[in-house]
Amino acid sequence: MNKDPFLLSVLGQMTLEEKVDQLLQLAVPFFEGADSAGQITGPMAAMGISEQTVRNAGSVLGIAGAEEVINVQKAHMQTNRLGIPLLMMADIVHGFKTIFPVPLGIGCSWDMELAERSAEIAAREAAVSGVHVTFAPMADLVRDPRWGRVMESTGEDPFLNGEFARAFVRGFQGTDLEHDAERVAACVKHFAAYGAGEGGRDYNTVDLSERQLREYYLPAYKAALDEGCEMVMTSFNTVDGIPATGNSTLMRKLLREEWGFDGVLISDWGAVKELIPHGVAADEAEAAHKAIHAGVDIEMMTTCYTKHLSELVANKKVDEALIDEAVLRILALKKKLGLFENPYRGADPEREKEIVFSEAHRQAARELAIKSCVLLKNEAVLPLQPNQKIALIGPFAQSGDILGPWSWTGSQEDAVKLDQGMREYASRLDVARGCDIETATEAQWTEALAAARDADVIVMALGEHSDMSGEAGSRADIRLPEAQLELIRKVKTLNKPVVVVLFNGRPLDLHGVVEHADAVLETWFPGSEGGAAIADLLFGKANPSGRLTMSFPYSVGQVPVYYNAYNTGRPQGAPDAQIKYVSQYLDIPNEPLLPFGFGLSYTTFAYRHAAVSSDAMTVTEPLKITVQVTNTGNATGEETVQLYVRDLAGDVVRPVKELKAFRKVTLQPGESREVEFVLSESQLRYYHANLAHDSDAGDFVAFVGSNSRDVVELPFRLVK
Repeated sequence: MNKDPFLLSVLGQMTLEEKVDQLLQLAVPFFEGADSAGQITGPMAAMGISEQTVRNAGSVLGIAGAEEVINVQKAHMQTNRLGIPLLMMADIVHGFKTIFPVPLGIGCSWDMELAERSAEIAAREAAVSGVHVTFAPMADLVRDPRWGRVMESTGEDPFLNGEFARAFVRGFQGTDLEHDAERVAACVKHFAAYGAGEGGRDYNTVDLSERQLREYYLPAYKAALDEGCEMVMTSFNTVDGIPATGNSTLMRKLLREEWGFDGVLISDWGAVKELIPHGVAADEAEAAHKAIHAGVDIEMMTTCYTKHLSELVANKKVDEALIDEAVLRILALKKKLGLFENPYRGADPEREKEIVFSEAHRQAARELAIKSCVLLKNEAVLPLQPNQKIALIGPFAQSGDILGPWSWTGSQEDAVKLDQGMREYASRLDVARGCDIETATEAQWTEALAAARDADVIVMALGEHSDMSGEAGSRADIRLPEAQLELIRKVKTLNKPVVVVLFNGRPLDLHGVVEHADAVLETWFPGSEGGAAIADLLFGKANPSGRLTMSFPYSVGQVPVYYNAYNTGRPQGAPDAQIKYVSQYLDIPNEPLLPFGFGLSYTTFAYRHAAVSSDAMTVTEPLKITVQVTNTGNATGEETVQLYVRDLAGDVVRPVKELKAFRKVTLQPGESREVEFVLSESQLRYYHANLAHDSDAGDFVAFVGSNSRDVVELPFRLVK
């Protein structure tokens, strides 16, 4: 238990009811001083809470705006008996007002400095607007693009996800959260394995072995906590048959005892009460009992704690010490943020006007959007030339719906649309909608074909509406809607060069697109400066450098499909493999359409002279792996050189490849550079059958290349 004299003094003055209410988080309309205050009488009655409960509540959900925060905090400080300030929390996931690409796009930059910078800018804008805590980063490993929330992750690799989680935490929190009022506390989510829901369906069952959980799904959360992340949010799913929010083994034993996390643990929206429909709690009292014993400090937007914890203490079913621990953790975070000295922290209406959505922030968003886009195909069509007559066709040609999910404080009106960005370069640009996201009319097709007929090249702006991904955005069919596929077919009959620009929150099944397009540029939801960034790429002012961090399936029937899979006992393509009785589909390839790490450039790179410093590694003597990378094209380009390793015979089956390191190099045309990796024994460790984290003596293969498929093999041995 926290021994801070000030915090213990505050705790000692609190009644049991005040302690319990401190564990409650409510949405902003509940609070006096909020812009929407007074609209919540009905919901308050439905939740069974009183005005006094609201006055004792510990934190606010979904608030942003310096003036409103100040008003709410001021009203609260006047009515809370002990003057305990509120924590202001919100989902600031990939930007506040300046919206950056969705995290899956940021992941495709493979750029930790820019990722950290994006979180720093988001924190500064949020902090001056009164936010204290952001519900980010999401460190969930994702392998199923049917799940809408893949857009909020950085991909399918545990190592890379961990690196990004660290970068985001550094950006949000800085190095001195206590004294830097323009940073916010980070809350890593969703603990644990939320991304492994069966069938890609949101909130669905997760069933993993403990070894799989530790090997693949836990490392990125741990990386965020090792970086100093202040909070953790529970996931909606089950873990080993028990919902995470009531899972004492996961939260109390692993997170708190094994990992030593003593920060604030918060439920996701309504997750404590959802223990009832999950089937592990008979009623709200049992739900409160299980969640508090699991170590959940804050209950978000349900009232199991408020209604039942005092009674459970009175009946000696809950030790009041558990409640004291939870309250102390919340009070400690409030103290760390300086809220007892200054309840308004960084909230500053004048500075808010100065820095939010500033030009410098927008330029940073543009730079990261450029780095996040991935060129998937290019048959000598891109870059475009300013003197070409260009037809821009599609539902995203003039759309501001390019911010993506979790951009609630952003403005679609202020976003740079694609046609606006392209007009900065193109001297002749005709624009036609062609179709809506999911429907089309003959008049739209006629207008689009008329514009296309006159063009030298056709750019088609296609994709998903932002509501088609994100939370509750699971889709079984991950192709573009049929209206857009039909538009492609109609335009292709004109036999003109076609460039497809995709706006989406997940890897798609690109059949119906890739075979008809001469070039495909994946832009995800690129954020506030999306149109400008995409135009920079289309016209060659910038060279595409993004690399996929999630495989694109050949067909949804492969899903989940990911690069670090197991080989099976009857692998397809083995030298002695039979024709039929191997692990394969009869109608489609085993491999994804586009592999992890893939991305094209306007130049080309050659890998030569790959070598290892020795054929053997020891525990104390690492290997050096070198490769010469040459820019063999005509444009300056940035290459992401990737190092993978395979353990050929382990205690348990090992993946065919695992990413261990990468280096980004920028090369002029004709320039060569030797890229060096140092591979140590510790990087070969994994969880064995007995859950020991160790390495195996024996044979390994290192792979160096431009993606997980196109690599050079380098065998070596580990001697122990």
